[in-house]
Amino acid sequence: MSESPGEILAGAATLAVAVGFLVYASQGAGMSPSQGAGYDLTASFRSAEGITVGTDVRLAGVKVGTVTGLDLNHQTFRADVTLNVADSLEVPEDSSIAISSEGLLGGNFVELVPGGSPFNLEPGSEIEDTQGALSLLGLLAKFVSSTEDE
Repeated sequence: MSESPGEILAGAATLAVAVGFLVYASQGAGMSPSQGAGYDLTASFRSAEGITVGTDVRLAGVKVGTVTGLDLNHQTFRADVTLNVADSLEVPEDSSIAISSEGLLGGNFVELVPGGSPFNLEPGSEIEDTQGALSLLGLLAKFVSSTEDE
């Protein structure tokens, strides 16, 4: 079995491209080692439909963190969400948080809406003002049923 230098170079180039793709894909999926730098905040939603661990947390359309935990609170029957936001971001204590949609067919993300308080949330604090996910099918059903009544 003879090995020419051209075959060895082609194999090495293919291997280098594959490794580069894996590094790029892991960074895009949020698996890079820099993930996790920041501090945790919590929020309790009536409905956390459409978000999972790894969902983006955005402020003014810019990613500032990720959802790191999603659990059901058995006492309140609400979804308790833990999110990790960048250390450089100081979130006012009267801020609100909502689950928003990227569009009609797009995915959901968590939107952080800053308040105007001069005091900031401490790591581990809970954001009290929350708005859960809106169900497009539920809204459509209400619209259809209201037009039938008229």
